[in-house]
Amino acid sequence: MSAFRTAPTTAPPAPPSASRMTGRQKLVLVLLLGAQFMIAVDFSILNVALPAVGAGLGFSLAHLQWIATSFALAAAGFTLLLGRVADLLGRKRLFVGGMVLLGLSSALGGLATTPGVLLTARVLQGLATAAVTPAGLALLTTAFREGPLRERALGLNGALMSAGFTAGAVLGGVLTDLLSWRWAFFVNVPVAALVVALAPSVIADSRPAVRAKLDVPGAVTVTGGLLLLVFGLTQAGETGWAAPTTLAALLAGAALLAGFVFVESRAAAPLVPVRILKRRSVVRGNATGLIAFVTETSLVFLLTLYLQEVLGYSPLATGLAFGVLGIGTVTGGMLGGRAVGRYGTRRTIVLGGVVQAAATLSLVALGTSGGWIALLLAATFVGGVGNMLVIVGFMVTATSGLPDEEQGLATGLAAMTQQVGITMGIPVMSAIVTARTGSATGPDAVLSGISAAVLVNAAIVLAGALLAATFPGRRGTPASTR
Repeated sequence: MSAFRTAPTTAPPAPPSASRMTGRQKLVLVLLLGAQFMIAVDFSILNVALPAVGAGLGFSLAHLQWIATSFALAAAGFTLLLGRVADLLGRKRLFVGGMVLLGLSSALGGLATTPGVLLTARVLQGLATAAVTPAGLALLTTAFREGPLRERALGLNGALMSAGFTAGAVLGGVLTDLLSWRWAFFVNVPVAALVVALAPSVIADSRPAVRAKLDVPGAVTVTGGLLLLVFGLTQAGETGWAAPTTLAALLAGAALLAGFVFVESRAAAPLVPVRILKRRSVVRGNATGLIAFVTETSLVFLLTLYLQEVLGYSPLATGLAFGVLGIGTVTGGMLGGRAVGRYGTRRTIVLGGVVQAAATLSLVALGTSGGWIALLLAATFVGGVGNMLVIVGFMVTATSGLPDEEQGLATGLAAMTQQVGITMGIPVMSAIVTARTGSATGPDAVLSGISAAVLVNAAIVLAGALLAATFPGRRGTPASTR
C-alpha cells in the first residue's frame, strides 16, 4: 500500500487514456507553473543589478559575487534534503511553506540597509527555492499520470523555467533602470501571496500515513557535500581552480558525497535508496539534465560578456537581446512533450542535443562588429529550442517509473541536478576565457576567449547527445524511458 493518501476533497487524477486536462488540473498547472516561473526569475533578476546593489549598500567589488553565491549555496545544498522532507511531511505543506518564506525573504531583501541583511535574505530565498522546486515538481508529476498529459505539463514547466531565467535578466534591467534594484525583491511579494492564498483550495495534498524517520547521517553528508561542492565551484570562478580554498572545498565535497553513498547503502531508512541511484532512467536522465543546464546557462554568461565587453551593449539592451532565447525555450517546451510522446525520450534528447550543439558551434564565427547580432539572435533561438527538448526529455526520464510516494525524491534529484548544473557551468567557462585571454585586454582578446569557451561548450553538448544515443529504449512512453 502507498505511504500516501490523497485528500478526499480533491478530484481523482484523470485516467491514463485521457488526452484532455480537467478543469482542476488546469488550475493546478497554472498555479504550479507560476510559482516555478517566479523561482526561475529569482535566479537571474539580480545579475544585471549587482553593480547598483553594491553601490547602494556598500558592497566591495570583491564581495559582490556573494549576492549570487549565497543564494546558490542554499538552493543547491538543500534541494535534495527538502525534496525528501516533502515526501515525508507532505508536498503541499512544504510547497506553501516555501512560498511563504520566499515572500518574507524577498520583502526583507527589498528593505535591506546593510550587506549582512541582504545576504541573509538571499540565503533564505535560496532555502525557499530548495523547498518549492522539488515539492512543486512532485505535485506536478503526481497530478498527471505518466503519459501525454504529464509530458505536456513537464514541457510547459521546463519552458517557463527557462523563459524565467531570460525574463529575470530583462525584468532586472527594467526595474533597476526605471525604479530601483529593491523592486527586484519586492516584485516577488504579491506573487507569493497569491500562490499561498490559492494553493490550499486548488492543489491536492499528500500526507504520509506513517511518518518515517529522517536519515540524519545521509542528510548531513549530502547537504555538506553539496554545499562544499557549490562553494568550490563558485570560488573557482573567483580565485581559479588551483587555489587552495577551491581545491580543499572540492575535495572535501567529493569525499562527503562518496561518504553519502556509503551511508545510504547501510541505512535502514535511507534518504536516497541505493536502488533509486542504480535505476537507469534516474541516472541517465540526470546525466543529460546536468549537461543541458551546465551548457545553456554558461552560454548565457559567455554571450553576456560578448554583448557588453565586445559590442558595448548596456545591461538593459543585453537583457532584451536574450528575449529571443526566451522565445526559443518556450517554443522548445511546447514541442518537447509532443516529441517525447511521438519519438520517445532517447530520440528527443539526441535531437535536441544535436540542434543545440550545431547552434552553439555557429557562434564561434561571431566578430567584433555590430552586424553579428543577427547570428547571435538566430543561434540562441534555435539553440534554445534544442536545449529545451533535452530538458523535457530529462525531466520525463528522471521521474518515470517511480511510485507517487517517491516522486518528491525523484524531483528532488532532478532539481538538485538543475541547481548544480547552473552553478557549475559559469566557473568552468570563465576559467577557459581567462586562460585564453591571459593578461590581454580589449574586444579582440575577450572575443578570442569567448570563442574558445563556446567551442568547448558545443563539444560538451554534442558529447551528451552521443551519450544519450547509446541509451536503450524504444518508441513511446513509458517504455522509452526505461
